[in-house]
Parts: sequence; C-alpha cells; structure tokens
Amino acid sequence: MHLTLHLTRACNLRCDYCYAPPQDSQPMSFATGRQALELASRLNTGSCGIVFFGGEPLLCKELMRELVACGRDLERSQAGRFHFKVTTNGTLLDPEFIEFAMREDVFVAMSFDGTQAAHDAHRRTAGGAGTFELLLPRLRLLLAARPYSSVMMVVNPDTVAHLTESVEFLLDEGARYLILSMNHAGAWTEETMETLRTEYEKLAKRYVAWTRAGRKFYLSPFEVKLSSHINRHCYQKERCELGRRQLSVDPDGWLYPCVQFVKGGPDSRWCIGHVETGVNEAVRQRIHAESEQDKPACRQCALRPRCNNSCGCLNWQTTGSLNAISPTLCRHEQMLMPIADRLGRELYRKRDPHFLHKHYNAAYPLLSMIEDALSSPPKQ
Repeated sequence: MHLTLHLTRACNLRCDYCYAPPQDSQPMSFATGRQALELASRLNTGSCGIVFFGGEPLLCKELMRELVACGRDLERSQAGRFHFKVTTNGTLLDPEFIEFAMREDVFVAMSFDGTQAAHDAHRRTAGGAGTFELLLPRLRLLLAARPYSSVMMVVNPDTVAHLTESVEFLLDEGARYLILSMNHAGAWTEETMETLRTEYEKLAKRYVAWTRAGRKFYLSPFEVKLSSHINRHCYQKERCELGRRQLSVDPDGWLYPCVQFVKGGPDSRWCIGHVETGVNEAVRQRIHAESEQDKPACRQCALRPRCNNSCGCLNWQTTGSLNAISPTLCRHEQMLMPIADRLGRELYRKRDPHFLHKHYNAAYPLLSMIEDALSSPPKQ
C-alpha cells in the first residue's frame, strides 16, 4: 500500500498544471500526520510507502522530519516498515535536507521539465520569472547525491518539440531515472500530437543507441510499454487499483482514493473516510467497483490489456468520469505502443546483453546497485 500525505495545499511556484489553492491554507498538523501513519500501519502489516506531497511539501520540512521519526518509532513497536518519499519542485531543496534524506533513506523525486525553454514555459515564480536557473543547481546537488532520484518531466503541447533535447539534457546532467508525463489536460491538437510522435521516434533511436552503448537509464513511458509486452501475464496485476493499493490524505486528515481526488473536498463523493475514524469501506468498495466497470469504448480494442485506460484518477482528471477515456490518452497509447515495440524488438533480436539483463532479469535493480557501488571511487 501507498499513502500520500498532502502536507500543504500551498505552493511557492506558479505552475500552469498544478493544483494550488490559496497560500494561507493551513498545513497538516503533526497529530494528523501521526494518525495517518498509525492508520497505514493498521491497514498494512508489511511494507508501506509514505509519499510526502503538496502543494509543496518542503514548505513543511520540520513536519517531515517529525513524521519520519514517528514512522521509525512505529516500526519498532508494530509490525511493518515504512518507505518514505517526497515529491518536490526543488525550490527549497538544499544540502541539509539532502543529507537528512540520505541519512533517513527518504527517496526524493524532483520536477524538472528539461531545457530552459521547456522548463520556464510552465514552471515560474509567483512573480512570473522562469525557475530554470534557480533549480538547476539544486537538481545537480540531488543527482550528485543520488543519481537514481526520479526526475519528473511534464510534456505540454507548446513544449513537446523540446522533448528529445530535454531528455538528452537531463541525462547529460546525470539523471538516470526520468518520468515523462504527458499533460493530458493540455490543448493538444493534431499538429502537436504529430510532433509528439516525431519526438518519440527520435527518442526510440536514442534509446537503442544508449542501450547498445551500455548506458544505464530508465525512461518512461518506453519502459512501461516494454514491460506491458514482456510481462503481459502479470502486467495487469501491477496496476493501481483505485482506492485499494493507495490512499491520499489531505491536510485536514480526510481520505481519498488517489491524489487528484483531494481537490474534490470532504463533501464530495470521493471522500472515503478520515484518519481518526478510518476508511469507509462501503464508499471505497463503491468507487473501486465503479472504476472496474467495463469501458464500452475500449471493448474491442486490441491494445486494451496494455493501455493506461484503467487509471481512474487520470480518467476523472481529464473527463470527469472514472470510465470515460480521454481521446488524447487513447491517441497517445495507440501512438506509443508500436514505437516501443519496435525498439524492443530491435534490441531483443540483437540479443543486446544490457537490454536482456534490464528487462528479463528480476534481480537487475539489486545487481545494478551493487555494480555501481563497486565501480564508485571510495569516499575520502
């Protein structure tokens, strides 16, 4: 299970695709955060992921420190273990926080959209200035400490032409784990979708070249679609089950089935309980059952088992319904899968050892970490 804690609704950037209510909204209290951790411990006696989210969670650094300490105390007194992660825009990221994250094993994911032209188009200060020059040194600090930190790129219609150069830029800066997210709510047109296809084709060629050169990297969405083919027997089982495998907690302690639904508020049909009283199972089951309903538009589609149409959170964000599929999402999936399959087929036919090790060896992540540790120079 994963529990996302929205520590604050406020944000210190003006991002065009972020949900950020007024900055005077109250952050989560320690008491509410502790109740959320205790709830997670009761619901899941094994491993539980705790994601610090926002707004901007680094506005609440001290609260994060307190909740991580609280989580470690709970681990010692109860069954189960917490794995902490924070998703940040990077403006408040500094050496002190990175040292804390390294010491306490808190995984840090940072949003950064690539080249200056791509990044500054949508990630600006409250005064309207671009944040590329402000955030690049912070990104370098993070990657120097942890090269496999997630770098999260949002691809917009007006920045899609920069996609390939943005990926190359971030990899050259030392990033190894890139999460590319299409802004499905953007004003995509036939022209910009064709530009996206062209960029994916260029990236596919580079993916092959980088792999053949033995370069280590993770580049979604190619990795996801390759997995949907290679692991098709279990791929569906790895998908999010709305309201079951993850919950979101707003700053006041109200529970929701996923991150987007928090903006619906406690009076909406998406609220499934509170940290004090627990999960309303009837409401959770109703939402889950609704998200699992057959999607008539997808019934005859051959790509359905590998498609992202099962994401109820994305469907609701883009269409207002758990089961209505955005035409942009549909077009994107139909475009991406053949490109990913072609690059996978090429590397498989060449029996590329790095590709086979990466995608067919379940122990690859652990072996790769050991390899990196053995090849790193000793610390002074």
